[in-house]
Amino acid sequence: MRMDLATSSGSPERPNEDWVSAALPASGRGGSLVVLDGVTPPEGDYGCVHPVPWFTARLGGALVELSASRPDTPLAGILSAAIRRTADAHRNTCDLSHVRTPQTTVALVRWGGPADPVEHLVLADSTLLIESPEGEVRAVVDDRVDRIPPETRRSHAAVDALRNAAGGFFTAAADPAVAAMAVTGSTPRARVRSVAALTDGAARWVDLFGRGDWTQCLGVVRKEGARGLLGRVRELEESGAPALTAAVRWKRHDDASVVLAELE
Repeated sequence: MRMDLATSSGSPERPNEDWVSAALPASGRGGSLVVLDGVTPPEGDYGCVHPVPWFTARLGGALVELSASRPDTPLAGILSAAIRRTADAHRNTCDLSHVRTPQTTVALVRWGGPADPVEHLVLADSTLLIESPEGEVRAVVDDRVDRIPPETRRSHAAVDALRNAAGGFFTAAADPAVAAMAVTGSTPRARVRSVAALTDGAARWVDLFGRGDWTQCLGVVRKEGARGLLGRVRELEESGAPALTAAVRWKRHDDASVVLAELE
């Protein structure tokens, strides 16, 4: 089994709000990976005294611990418990009802022994890639953010009205119930060669710049490493390469992270 991960801040002037982890138990049986992309709040008060990296580190750490210590709990239950634990850590100091209270996207994968399935969960706009032994790559996405019309995305207020609301999109914030809105599933272990998770800052090599499909993207990570893909994204950003798809992003440079786990 091989693991490779990398993360890159979108700007040297601000902290990286992504959080990534890959865990292998000492027993050598099973493992997990977690990729979070913290949501940058607009300037001004957002009801919390903690920065977004504090939140993603707390939630990410809880996801790693709970996914290992509760192997019989489905991943949606793991996410729900992690959100509740993180909310409890700042409930007495912060306004968790604020629409912009710290929040994040989630990509979570867990696998056990050879007879156990590979479980996955995706919430908001991170991307999970599942590769078969034959090299076929399936992208698991939660596309509710991409369904927001471009004219709506230009208004923070309009987007906030859809945030964690019926008919809108969902992120991991302070309400454990949103875990039920995640995209979840499982694949027989024998049908998984590798899995990779990317924040949207890394996935833009495909869905913003259109430089290849998901199979080619995974090939870059395998051949050049996780840092190789991030380097390619930064080169495109610096060159001013035009967006070749209809995707709309709010930043020229975004935090970018990718994790690859080869299970075979």
